[in-house]
Amino acid sequence: MQKRRQINKNSQPAGAGSVASSSPADCKINKSSHIGNENAFNVRSVLTVCLAILCYLSILTIQPHQARANEDFRAYLESMWPKAKAAGVSRELFSKAIGGLTPDPSINIAQNSQPEFVTPVWSYIERAVSEKRMELGKEALEERADILKKIEARYGVEKHILLAIWGLESTFGQNKGDKDVIRSLATLGYSGSRKNFGRQQLIAALQILQNGDIPLSEFKGSWAGAMGHTQFIPTTYNHYAVDFTGDGTRDIWRSISDALASTANYLKKAGWQTGKTWGYEVKLPANYNYAKSGFGIKKRLRDWQRLGIKRVNGYNFPRPNDRAELILPAGADGPAFLILKNFRVIMRYNKSLSYVLAVGHLGDRLLGYDAFIRPWPKNHRQLKYVEQKEIQTLLTQKGYKIGKIDGKIGGSTKKAIRAFQKRAGMRADGYPNYAVLERLRQYR
Repeated sequence: MQKRRQINKNSQPAGAGSVASSSPADCKINKSSHIGNENAFNVRSVLTVCLAILCYLSILTIQPHQARANEDFRAYLESMWPKAKAAGVSRELFSKAIGGLTPDPSINIAQNSQPEFVTPVWSYIERAVSEKRMELGKEALEERADILKKIEARYGVEKHILLAIWGLESTFGQNKGDKDVIRSLATLGYSGSRKNFGRQQLIAALQILQNGDIPLSEFKGSWAGAMGHTQFIPTTYNHYAVDFTGDGTRDIWRSISDALASTANYLKKAGWQTGKTWGYEVKLPANYNYAKSGFGIKKRLRDWQRLGIKRVNGYNFPRPNDRAELILPAGADGPAFLILKNFRVIMRYNKSLSYVLAVGHLGDRLLGYDAFIRPWPKNHRQLKYVEQKEIQTLLTQKGYKIGKIDGKIGGSTKKAIRAFQKRAGMRADGYPNYAVLERLRQYR
């Protein structure tokens, strides 16, 4: 019993971690542990000091570089003053607009990742012509019926097209952009691939402020300086914006009437044909010669029909003498379209084929028409941005003219692809798929 009580007596304090009840050996171990903790603390202290010194030195290195970059940016802004002055901008407004500006680092990222050019056409259209957007469009069609009727009567541009552009550009006013327009355009003009555009638009934006159409504090838009409900860039605003309400201000930011009327005015001046559509989804005959497709090859609809091309719904073309071009947005394995002049007019608004198809399709859906009939080739491997640039580079190296190597597959690149496909014995549909890239890599 005595022994058991001794064991219990010693074990309880030991379990509680009591140093007083520990053996001399235990005390020695604890002492060593304490010394080890002190050494670890000293090492951590030294490391902390070293890290602090390194951070301080890095700050000393970064600060002069950043200061020089800011000085360069300020010098660039000041170099714009003579052009601003020549455009009628006062020195007071110029100084106020550029005062304290620094480059926006998000701008160069955004200009290389525009969804119209890096997203598969079917994904872009699915998002653009979503159920939610169609629902909002139908509500706007009903709520704005009176003003749409007046705009349609004055400019001859159909209301469903105006609503489709409004829907794609700002989701019917829900997303007009919250970036500082002057800062965005100043950044574009300072660095990146669109310096000329940025500088031209910066001067035009300063003119808008000079005219008093919008206060500097409310001068907001997209990363590219597009503004208001229907996202006009400044030069387009200066040339085509209208005061439809008659209140003395061309207000595309807060007035839906001014914004939609300005868009209608722009399309009218670009050559909009009243009462005509943008195009038709069509069905091609078996073994069609795809070399007879693409921008620039125009025929009357009745001549396309003689080649065996028909509307997918089986109806006749209502105006067989209209001139049209055959396009294959996803190559020979996807839907085909005969596009008319109004397609080209919408393209003045945005050069992306995906954008124009989305506008036309959303407008048709708001009128009650069905979705496209032929399915998109969603199972095809899609090229990455760097691979699209590689296609352009290889085409250029082989003597084809594509213009700028920017990873954006536009009309010139598609024309070059079609020419290469024909030369290489491939199906000449002009579509930049992985098979084309592989053949370009191998072709000598």
